[in-house]
Amino acid sequence: MDKVLALGETQLDKLLKVEGLVIALDFTATWCGPCKVVAPVMQQLAEDYWKRAAVAKVDVDESKDVAKRYGIRSIPAVLIIKEGEVVERVVGAKSYEFYKDLVDKHL
Repeated sequence: MDKVLALGETQLDKLLKVEGLVIALDFTATWCGPCKVVAPVMQQLAEDYWKRAAVAKVDVDESKDVAKRYGIRSIPAVLIIKEGEVVERVVGAKSYEFYKDLVDKHL
């Protein structure tokens, strides 16, 4: 079962209001090869952290407003957001352990 949330601007704004929540926000697109490498990593992260953090994806073609808000110029890009603020920004495909360490750092 897919635990990664697909978000547009309205859904993201609601999620950002949850106090204390750590969000791993994956900016992606269907045509992006490296994004396809990151997708299963984000799915694993969502499964492992589903009670402690939210893992969400934003399709940059469908939600240009969200990509613009966060200044996304290259994908895949993963932002770690805590208390509504971006605390980490990673561009490019990384390992599960890399993203896990980032989330753990902010929990």
